Amino acid sequence: MIEKFASSPLEYPELPNLTVSQSRRAPVFASFQRMLLVTTLVTVCASWAVAEDWPQWRGPDRDGISSETGLLKEWPAEGPKLVWQVDELGDGYGAVSVANGMIFLVANEGLENELVKALDQQTGQVLWGTRIGKVGNPDQRPSYPAARSTPTVDGDLVYAFGSDGDLACLKAKSGEVVWQKSVREDFGGEPGVWAYSESPLIDGDKVIITPGGEEAGVVALNKKTGETIWKANVKMGAAAYASIMTLSADGTKQYVVFMGDGLVGVDAEDGKLLWSYTGTKGTADMATPVVGGDIVYSGGGRKGGGAVKLVAKDEGFAAEELYFNPKLPTAIGGAVKVDDALYGCSNSTLMCVDFASGEIKWQERISAAASILVAEGRLYLHTEDGKVMMVAASPEGFQEISSFSPPGQPEGTGKSWAYPALAEGKLYIRQHGTLWCYQVK
Repeated sequence: MIEKFASSPLEYPELPNLTVSQSRRAPVFASFQRMLLVTTLVTVCASWAVAEDWPQWRGPDRDGISSETGLLKEWPAEGPKLVWQVDELGDGYGAVSVANGMIFLVANEGLENELVKALDQQTGQVLWGTRIGKVGNPDQRPSYPAARSTPTVDGDLVYAFGSDGDLACLKAKSGEVVWQKSVREDFGGEPGVWAYSESPLIDGDKVIITPGGEEAGVVALNKKTGETIWKANVKMGAAAYASIMTLSADGTKQYVVFMGDGLVGVDAEDGKLLWSYTGTKGTADMATPVVGGDIVYSGGGRKGGGAVKLVAKDEGFAAEELYFNPKLPTAIGGAVKVDDALYGCSNSTLMCVDFASGEIKWQERISAAASILVAEGRLYLHTEDGKVMMVAASPEGFQEISSFSPPGQPEGTGKSWAYPALAEGKLYIRQHGTLWCYQVK
């Protein structure tokens, strides 16, 4: 099943050996102080490096929020400095992950070859590519045929989920396969009409994924071996297209995920179904739920958006609806929560919504629906027609700060659904086989 597309090993720099001075003339305490200082500096620097990465779907916490500072407050008319542009990477609607000096994405070359690819962060050079399966669709007539998910990087491993249900754990440095599962074959998985689109969640020693279907709606696997830890038989239909979020309510850690028949929350320890909500079930539920404390916002495709408050009840939870409105954000590009406000698109209308009440603060029609992230109080939008925008994240009103269109966009590839990614002062924009890297710091 696994085939190597290309290989060019990346040599990681070795850390210097840190040893305490062996000189008998040096006091032991002073030697210990030096060791402690060096160790602390190394630890702090490592923490900074990790904090600047974008290691998974929608960033470090899967919420579309970047902690980067010192970013450009506006862009020139032609856009920020283009560091590099890479073409012919293969088709794909998924975003990129950035970690440890490398960029990871999923792409397909034809319908029989879906690959994980790694690029050098500084140059965009392809380092390796590993085939994990084929383009998926239940009836083998792919609609919008292309890879869909975003890889998840965890230390020296990268996890990717193919559109046909192939979950693979690879070595980030080389692309070598550590283990692989087919959720359709191993768990009786049932994808939605438009195939699997989810991006894997790593939580502690577990990788969490949604096969869908009667046997195992959600599963937790050992991230090192792929062995099953638990299966959640939630009986909520096929898999939907959104990725899992984590929350804690009343001291209970939960995984929140869209299924074909609605939104569910399962206990992170054993997969027990805690609650379900069908109010925002649509025909194509693709946006990752937005979490704020014990409140969960979700938007169902062609249905509308709404929020529930989770209240402990008996041995589970009740999902009490706070509001629902067919006009609220539901677009593929998702939404972000900034303070008390939610920002997202409903079709080509960008809007700001009070997160607790659902009140629309403002709405503005833009060129097309957009995927979204936020950094330093500014929204970064990638519209379906290939435009990149910077908009103030303020409930006071719509304010476009800057916009540009990346050059050399591939023709005939359809809508731009890939989310933007921000890492180490670089903004990454993908349109199928083309990836642009911009300096925004």
